[in-house]
Amino acid sequence: MMDKQVVLITGASRGIGRSIALRFAREGFACALTARHTDQLQETARLVAEAGASQSLVIPADLTRDEDIARLAQTVLDQWGRVDVLINNAGVLVLKPFTDLGIDEFDRMMAVNMRAVFLLTQHIVPAMISRKSGTIINIASLAGKNGFKNGTGYGATKWALRGWAQSLMLELREHDIRVITIFPGSVNTDMAGQLPTAPMRETMLQPEDVAHAAYQAYALPQRAMMSEIDLRPSNPKKA
Repeated sequence: MMDKQVVLITGASRGIGRSIALRFAREGFACALTARHTDQLQETARLVAEAGASQSLVIPADLTRDEDIARLAQTVLDQWGRVDVLINNAGVLVLKPFTDLGIDEFDRMMAVNMRAVFLLTQHIVPAMISRKSGTIINIASLAGKNGFKNGTGYGATKWALRGWAQSLMLELREHDIRVITIFPGSVNTDMAGQLPTAPMRETMLQPEDVAHAAYQAYALPQRAMMSEIDLRPSNPKKA
């Protein structure tokens, strides 16, 4: 059994996921890291070790595959015996006019952005219930609260995530498990390549902003929970 706090982060190979891993590493967490690309995950593991992580565990996985999700959860629980914080961060973004959006693109977004979150959380929650402790942090999007042009597929997945998370929060709070969902606006990551470029990038949120929000939400006293956090630039017109 791991004697340190354990955080499991999906989409940890870059961007928001890597920043979250570094933030929790600086607090001495053991970091279980997953994404599809092993080389990038290894680089994240190197960085979290330098940042102060007590240990790291690299588990490459394709979250569109049910068997990979089950293996991911079982590996962490078998090796470390606990997950104190689950961060559902991995996401897929395809922005297209509705009539151009392929059903394969829609299905992939739904598979990663919602179905994988459902399945991984379902694998992790029983251990949290047995310990009467745990925090689940979902990285959603303001697209899960507001419609926008060319976002019919992506927005649908994030609205679904919000509805699921609100209901899960009401189920799990009686077990002393917190469910927190963060809704960032546009964040300056590789995914933002589908959005308008500079100077807009200069006013975007940075991955570190989302990581800070995630850790601060976790760090509240156990009796308190910020169930939803909207995160947007203070002044989007300031270059």
